[in-house]
Amino acid sequence: MDFKQTARQIIQHLGGASNIDSVFHCITRLRFSLADNDKADRRALADIDGVMGVNLSGDQFQVIIGNKVTQVFRAIKEEVPALTASDKPATGDAEVKKRRNPVSLAFEIISGIFSPIIPAIAGAGILKGMLSLFVTLGWVVATNQTYQVMVAISDAVFYFMPMVLAFSAGLKFGANPYLSVALAATMFHPALATLFRSGEAISFAGLSISPVSYANSVIPIVLSVWVLSYVERFFNRTIPAAVRTMFSPLLSLMIVAPVMLIFIGPAGISVGNALSGGIIWLVDNMGPFAGIIVGGTLSIMIITGMHYVLVPIIINNITRLGYDPIKPIMFAANFGQAGAAFGVFLRSRSKKTKSLALSTSFSALMGVTEPAMYGINIRFKKPFAAALIGGAAGGCLAMTMGAKAYAYALAGLSGLPSLAGTGFVWALASMTLAFAVAAVLTVVLGFEEKSEQSPPATVEPSAPPAEPSGETVLPGSTLQAGVSPANINLSEQLYAPCSGQLTPLSELSDPVFADEVFGKGIAIVPLRGELVSPVNGRIGSIFATNHAITLESDSGAEVLIHIGIDTVKLNGRHFTRLVEDGQEVTIGQPLIHFDLEALIAAKVDPSVIVIVTNTDSYDDIELISDGQVDTRDAFLKLTAAAA
Repeated sequence: MDFKQTARQIIQHLGGASNIDSVFHCITRLRFSLADNDKADRRALADIDGVMGVNLSGDQFQVIIGNKVTQVFRAIKEEVPALTASDKPATGDAEVKKRRNPVSLAFEIISGIFSPIIPAIAGAGILKGMLSLFVTLGWVVATNQTYQVMVAISDAVFYFMPMVLAFSAGLKFGANPYLSVALAATMFHPALATLFRSGEAISFAGLSISPVSYANSVIPIVLSVWVLSYVERFFNRTIPAAVRTMFSPLLSLMIVAPVMLIFIGPAGISVGNALSGGIIWLVDNMGPFAGIIVGGTLSIMIITGMHYVLVPIIINNITRLGYDPIKPIMFAANFGQAGAAFGVFLRSRSKKTKSLALSTSFSALMGVTEPAMYGINIRFKKPFAAALIGGAAGGCLAMTMGAKAYAYALAGLSGLPSLAGTGFVWALASMTLAFAVAAVLTVVLGFEEKSEQSPPATVEPSAPPAEPSGETVLPGSTLQAGVSPANINLSEQLYAPCSGQLTPLSELSDPVFADEVFGKGIAIVPLRGELVSPVNGRIGSIFATNHAITLESDSGAEVLIHIGIDTVKLNGRHFTRLVEDGQEVTIGQPLIHFDLEALIAAKVDPSVIVIVTNTDSYDDIELISDGQVDTRDAFLKLTAAAA
């Protein structure tokens, strides 16, 4: 890569040096503050040699580079010496918060609360759909005791939704998550339930309490935990440390719980009912047109992050109404992306493109559309338009014929049981239509495919083959001296760098990690603030703010570990490095200490992200642990590529 040329092109397509207010970089991306984000040419930026993608997070324009970010950053500083640039953010937290777009912040909050709970509700939702299908087919009767136990397993997470959301919202808003669950548990206490069933007027300190059911509810507890976060912080600041642990939770519960039952709860239930009523009105009055609009724009919503707004609405509909009419349109939109990628597979003449298109089409059918969308359809432009048209066609059919989802599940083949019930056949037909329309349009419209042939290289007979230099290849890279190329593809296992709950990358709020731009891996929601080495090997580099580190194992695996989402903005606060660049390490050796409670209080996602950046060197990267892992547990298996 010509770093100077890359830097010049980045500056040009960002709207010129005059449009750049400041820039800093983290371990993988350049983070720009632009005077006008609309002046940036995102497509042109993505086509630059060395640029892996672009992302807009709030008002921060991010150019994703990968391991060579340091060199490109330095080249940009050389091109524009007057530009405010450093290895750390130039602005403090206050300015960062001031610049936040309210709409982007709302999307981030919704995503941060609902994304972590999706595995629970998706797993339970698929089971719920399967049970419904079994009853419909007559394979089981509703009075069967085994069936009833399975119903309880599938429905429990939805019935106690406020308690699940309380923990997630507590983490997101910076409230104590266990105190948040205690607040939610108040809604379900038998004494309160008995009062509600009595039919008598209920009051607390002279104020009336509405007898509403909070089972399956979504909005009341989210709003209540948000209020709790401010009340708890107030008491944590004002109560002396010696008695804070006891009196801060006590006073917080005594204040927020009554406010929740008297004001927030009934208001939240009303808002939830209004949202459900609005969806039903939309279906009744704008059926086909609503399907076209939602199905045709859903993929664009995914790009902008707006689709997270639909998640609480869908969950609220399922829990309050027993069904949701929007989710089948999500299936149709995903199948549209899969169909467009499949059309590229049929039309393309490039073996590499055909292989990528076929694999990403299959992943889209399974409900993971980002690889197909970013890797194929948007790249070739016309297939993306075909995918939108296919999604609109499928959405129109689904909405017209009354297809419904009866449980929340991933919008792919594995989630089909969630559609079992009235309208199931039409849901399948809408997905088939979306796939077929997108595939046919892609084949008919075609697309411009750049030749993969490179001009023949000039070979100088006198030039000897390059020898290893014995030095670090790149400051931001994990490649180190002394690694034999023969070792690069050995199979091995990675061991958990921290204790916590495993979370797929696809559920992270940062699309760069979620889309596996840097490679495959897994995230861990940590239980403690200690990061240890997952391999025997050496340190590649530790970022200046100590929130990210690269390593290379003795077998050649290149590993990036990133602590938290957007933790670069903390300027290194709450992180302490215990090792240095180039240092030899062993499995389980402490690398970084971080203050987990401080990260949660700062309202950042503390997930520890583990990525194998040389994913292409392996035939398979397989998760070999489920649920929760402890430090030093084997959790990823790397299978070497065939020689």
